[in-house]
Amino acid sequence: MPFDRHLLIPGLEHIEAEPNATRLVNTLLRKEMPDRVLPMELIIDDEVIAAVLGRPITGVTDLVEAYLRLGYDTVPLRVSPPFKRAREFAPDTAALDRGEREWARGGLGVITNRADFERYPWPGADSSLAATLEGAARVLPEGMGILLRSSGILENVMKLMGYEHVCRALCEEPELVADVAGRVGEVIVATFRQGIALDCVLGVFYGDDMGFKTSTMLSPQDLRTYILPWHKRIADLCHERGRIVILHSCGQIDAIMDDLIDVVGIDAKHSFQDEIEPVAAFKRRYGNRIGVVGGIDMDVLARSDPDDVSAYTRRVLEQCAPGGGYALGAGNSIANYVPLDNYFAMLREGFCFKV
Repeated sequence: MPFDRHLLIPGLEHIEAEPNATRLVNTLLRKEMPDRVLPMELIIDDEVIAAVLGRPITGVTDLVEAYLRLGYDTVPLRVSPPFKRAREFAPDTAALDRGEREWARGGLGVITNRADFERYPWPGADSSLAATLEGAARVLPEGMGILLRSSGILENVMKLMGYEHVCRALCEEPELVADVAGRVGEVIVATFRQGIALDCVLGVFYGDDMGFKTSTMLSPQDLRTYILPWHKRIADLCHERGRIVILHSCGQIDAIMDDLIDVVGIDAKHSFQDEIEPVAAFKRRYGNRIGVVGGIDMDVLARSDPDDVSAYTRRVLEQCAPGGGYALGAGNSIANYVPLDNYFAMLREGFCFKV
């Protein structure tokens, strides 16, 4: 489908997008040094995309156009299985208001015992996924690719059981945790298996928040026992097809980074927070082993002014761009509370930075 290729980034409207997803993948795999810094995001909230396009989102065509005209080489498409879970709600106070926000309940979830597990309505892989991705492929401009975006294993186990109950169950009924993780893993692997069969799908960019500010959510050994084997299944599946695997994980997960790199086999890591470890420090430690994505701190993006965002982004690029293996983006996501002017300031800095 022909799109207007002129960028929607203020000040760069004269530039036409020239996507090259292969170049992005090779950059993260440290096989190629690009001539400029390449941008990449796991999530741009729908409210942000609608504001950028100046119209409501009506389907995948709008998403493709937005990512193209914001200068991205890939479109991350959500394929997360619809696990039913206990949720909490509150009014949304962001500038680009979506009405209400939701989050997983921290106490008891919907699976608290073996009987709950047996009667839970486990979803299968979405039978319409192939058709959805093929529809997206039909409107992809030449050079663009698709990444599959999904929630991960531990995230869904915690959402289904409740984080507090997972911790108790690891002591009192560890086989239940193993079984829940197993069913979650089976569904996610089956979903990815469907998607990566298509030529337009470059790989997976999935999220599994395994840490908080100072530590992993579960002990490193419990993660190695119940969660990381499923991460390895995902990575092996992708690598067998020649696809890339990018892990998003918030929090302090230093205790399992060697496992993720050497055992699981992730190709790149996303999600960084200055309070935990700035992205530049992470790249110095691990940049010769895996690709690095993002790292423009969310607090800076959300609460600074555009000039400060530009200066901060420039400092990150000065440390992360040399040597390749890096893609520019937010520390987490372009959430609907990130001011558009700050988001554009980050993107402009990336386009103007000389590698």
